[in-house]
Amino acid sequence: MASMNMIQALNSAMDIMLGKDPSVVLMGEDVGYFGGVFRATEGLQRKYGEHRVIDTPIAEGGIVAAAIGMSVNGLRPVAEIQFADYIYPGFDQIVSELARIRYRSAGDFFAPVTIRTPCGGGIRGGQTHSQSPEGIFTHVSGIKVVMPSNPFDAKGLLITCIEDDDPVVFFEPKRLYNGPFDGDPNKPAVPWSAHAKGQVDEGYYKVPLGKADVVRAGAAVSIITYGTMVHVAAAAAAAMNVDAEIIDLRSLVPLDVDTICTSVKKTGRCVVAHEATRFSGFGAEILSIVQEECFWDLEAPIARVTGWDTPYPHAFEWEYFPGQARVQAALKSVMEPA
Repeated sequence: MASMNMIQALNSAMDIMLGKDPSVVLMGEDVGYFGGVFRATEGLQRKYGEHRVIDTPIAEGGIVAAAIGMSVNGLRPVAEIQFADYIYPGFDQIVSELARIRYRSAGDFFAPVTIRTPCGGGIRGGQTHSQSPEGIFTHVSGIKVVMPSNPFDAKGLLITCIEDDDPVVFFEPKRLYNGPFDGDPNKPAVPWSAHAKGQVDEGYYKVPLGKADVVRAGAAVSIITYGTMVHVAAAAAAAMNVDAEIIDLRSLVPLDVDTICTSVKKTGRCVVAHEATRFSGFGAEILSIVQEECFWDLEAPIARVTGWDTPYPHAFEWEYFPGQARVQAALKSVMEPA
């Protein structure tokens, strides 16, 4: 085991897969010589060469299209979209082509493409560098959607995704690149080379998709969340001294419905939290599942904590971000319903 931050863990995962499987290639804007804007691919082009770690033009549609062509011809491309905000030029390729290849070919072809992309706010990136569009991709049949909350899971999940024969959009909360964040707006963003924040196996290992992690056991209320909000929820519950059970979904598609329902049926109370906007956010799907499967076990209405239904503001970042205070208010609402 070694102490790593999420950037180092992701780099280790790609390093291991490049060395293990000659069909794995990395591609994206600045991923080679520069090592990526967040340094997630640093040193990999020097180690494996320009034919394995490929610098691409600034053309997200072309990056995804090239990755699709590579995948149906025997390669396992890991394509980086530099910010999730810029994934939309490749959206048609992802939805209309990548997600459909196995189905439209009756299983004759498959597309093992992993699309890595940094998401979320907390780094003063403003409206065009802070979005969390994961909910959009969960609506697309044929795409798996993953978002880790810690370095250990990030590495194991990324290895699993690269080896998966179906396409995956792998969201990386950039606020967590340098270590856990507890949702305190008074803590400034820190450099990407900050101290490591997790113990990570240096070798090959996998974390399964579709299996949530109970990061904190509890009996009073269930908090269902993922990504950055796992740490915010944990800090909020600890500050209130609430016996909360915190479920880190890790993968949104496939979704671990059993773990969600087991927790809510035990506690009888539920808070759903994510950083993305509220309307049609992925939290609405979780809420619907809990309502359908756990209705007779609920002791209070389900509460949601999310971003606002506006572009992510630069000047009012911490008013937008669903921090500890808003999680605490939601916990209070379900623990002490009117």
